[in-house]
Amino acid sequence: MRIATYNVNGVNGRLPILLKWLEETQPDIVCLQELKAPDEKFPIDQISAAGYNAVWQGQKSWNGVAILSKGHEIKEVTRVLPGDPDDIQSRYLEAVVNDILIVCLYLPNGNPSPGPKFDYKLSWFERLHKRAVTLLEFDMPIALIGDFNVMPTEFDVYKPERWLNDALFRVEVREAFHKLIAQGWTDAIRKLHPDEVIYTFWDYFRQAYERNAGLRIDHFLLNPKLEKRLKSCGVDKYVRGWEKTSDHAPVWIDVEK
Repeated sequence: MRIATYNVNGVNGRLPILLKWLEETQPDIVCLQELKAPDEKFPIDQISAAGYNAVWQGQKSWNGVAILSKGHEIKEVTRVLPGDPDDIQSRYLEAVVNDILIVCLYLPNGNPSPGPKFDYKLSWFERLHKRAVTLLEFDMPIALIGDFNVMPTEFDVYKPERWLNDALFRVEVREAFHKLIAQGWTDAIRKLHPDEVIYTFWDYFRQAYERNAGLRIDHFLLNPKLEKRLKSCGVDKYVRGWEKTSDHAPVWIDVEK
């Protein structure tokens, strides 16, 4: 069974790209981020025609997350990350698909740092830590999936010395990611490819994709029950080379059914 994540950078503007990739690769479960569309503008008719069920939480112009499933019912659990009743940003969605708890998330970017946006990122991470502790108590396979906006190590960023003060690479953010891992989660990509340079994002500027000047910021964190079923993983890097594509590429894992 293939589970994928894809920051589409605008689900309607990139819809032809998304549908083409879905048709070519046929993943079983897909987490989408950065829908950049309110709920009523989510292209459910086209998604359904492609063979997928969907639940989504949109937001006008910004953010937005969705979970797609091919052939399985999606049972939504929550679309709220506990801890801040005043947070109105659409960044979190939990659902059970084929007896796996899928957590689709889109962490804040946090730039410029320091500043209010960076503080919001760190507080969001703290809320995620607390929720993740609770999730680890559940007796079922679980995956935290999506755009974490974190390069965990220097190995995950082209020319790390240029990113030291960026909110995606600041020490506080990397420490927050590793604190999450230390709870008992497994970074699926690094488990299977510990020493390989793997990127999931390439900026639109300075021919970053052509130079492979990328970042690894899209992650799969698996609890022990799902980690035991992990078989393979990869990045559909070629999709980043398509015309009018997202600056992210789809990332996927294969797990035993």
